[in-house]
Amino acid sequence: MFKKFYPKAQMDSTYNIDFDLLWKKGYRGVMFDIDNTLVMHGAPATKQAVDFFEQLREKGFDTCLISNNKIGRVESFAKQVNSKYIYDAHKPSTRNYIKAMELMNTDRNTTVFVGDQLFTDVYGANRAGIKTILVSPINPKEEIQIVLKRYLEKIVMHFYKGKEGSLDNF
Repeated sequence: MFKKFYPKAQMDSTYNIDFDLLWKKGYRGVMFDIDNTLVMHGAPATKQAVDFFEQLREKGFDTCLISNNKIGRVESFAKQVNSKYIYDAHKPSTRNYIKAMELMNTDRNTTVFVGDQLFTDVYGANRAGIKTILVSPINPKEEIQIVLKRYLEKIVMHFYKGKEGSLDNF
């Protein structure tokens, strides 16, 4: 019942993902949510985020930010990290996951999505046939509508424990 919400892997932080391993496995494009995945909600790009995107480019990855946020937030962050982007993405709709792959010239077999929410990020990417990595939110202080979803996520993740979760499964 909950499998459609399960990530392929779960990590404590975006910054701890082994992108060298993903490259060896044939992945060439990475989609990211922004808020609570790369930085605290609403924060500008940190030095860590800017350096991280530079390292991904040096490895050969293309990137695309895919966010439900407005253009001002997403465009500004994208410029700071030098990434392609899609704003007002209507996640979990699959349309903009597919558009992001087109922007990166990748496909379902060469793209991975990294995000912090099951019901938007992971569910949408799963529906689009993209492998997903769920990361822990950077900051536990969130808007009320997200806090309420986190309670439901805990129920889903209770059943996920012990299932897939390693990048070796990619």
